[in-house]
Amino acid sequence: LLWLVLSVVTNRFSLSSLSGIVLSASFLTVVGIGQMFVVTTGRGNIDLSIASVITLSAFVALLTIKGQDANLAIGVAATVLLGLAVGLLNSLLVVGLGIPAIIATLATGYVLATATLLSNKAIPGFAVSPALKDLATGRISGVPIMAIIAILGVAAASFVLRYTVFGQLLSAVGQNRTAARLAAINNGRVIAAAFIISSVLASLDGLLLGAYIGGAFLEMGQPYLLQSIAAVVLGGTLIFGGSATALGTLLASILLILIVTTMQIIGLPPGAQDIVQGIVVIFVLALAGRQALARRATTEPADGATPRPPADAAASVPE
Repeated sequence: LLWLVLSVVTNRFSLSSLSGIVLSASFLTVVGIGQMFVVTTGRGNIDLSIASVITLSAFVALLTIKGQDANLAIGVAATVLLGLAVGLLNSLLVVGLGIPAIIATLATGYVLATATLLSNKAIPGFAVSPALKDLATGRISGVPIMAIIAILGVAAASFVLRYTVFGQLLSAVGQNRTAARLAAINNGRVIAAAFIISSVLASLDGLLLGAYIGGAFLEMGQPYLLQSIAAVVLGGTLIFGGSATALGTLLASILLILIVTTMQIIGLPPGAQDIVQGIVVIFVLALAGRQALARRATTEPADGATPRPPADAAASVPE
């Protein structure tokens, strides 16, 4: 609806411009899916290291691939290993040491930022693999290849969430960790897997993003930090955990990029754009909080009332 209104008002929007918006949203969708898995684990878990992972992986790809297709496999392997290492580190801090996810991933991000500075000094120049460049910027019948990759990622994530054991375990852990533990679910293993998925997807996103822009620069992943959280929340994934939607993350990514594009057309400065996005996230979180309170009010007894057991409670008690 927003795109149609802008098309009429500005006469600057077309199907080709919408294709460009979808292309930009594809990079956000990839990292948003990873963030979605972490948020689904519940207790306010958020991966704040993804911005640093995106930036560092772009530098690592440039250093290893060196603009040659022959080194492409090495570069992809290096970025995946980077994502695995960061995911394992975050898992160790959150699951092993019991550090809150926000603090642990924020600290990891600072460590990666230092590594990025060292990589920035070591990089000789910007040379992107032609094959990787085609993958990040190419089109098939007018459809961006990155959009196809994002859609395939959404389909895969939806399948995992709905039809696999891991998806069911992830929802169970996010809904109630105590109940999940009593059901013999290894909560730590599920949470660790979510952080690893987030880091690996962020690393691959940095690889493709670096190829798309033709290089790497400091703080290139920073915009995706707030936007990935916003895409997850706006898409319908519960910030309290236990329920996720990959398709909603894709659609919310497109909406966010469209909102940013609208603000750019209006001429809002970058700081004002961040404020608007923050207000949108706060608004959605406030609505989610009200829904959670309303749901709790319907399940808890009123003040002073004695909760009554179900009619068949006696029959369910073992002798």
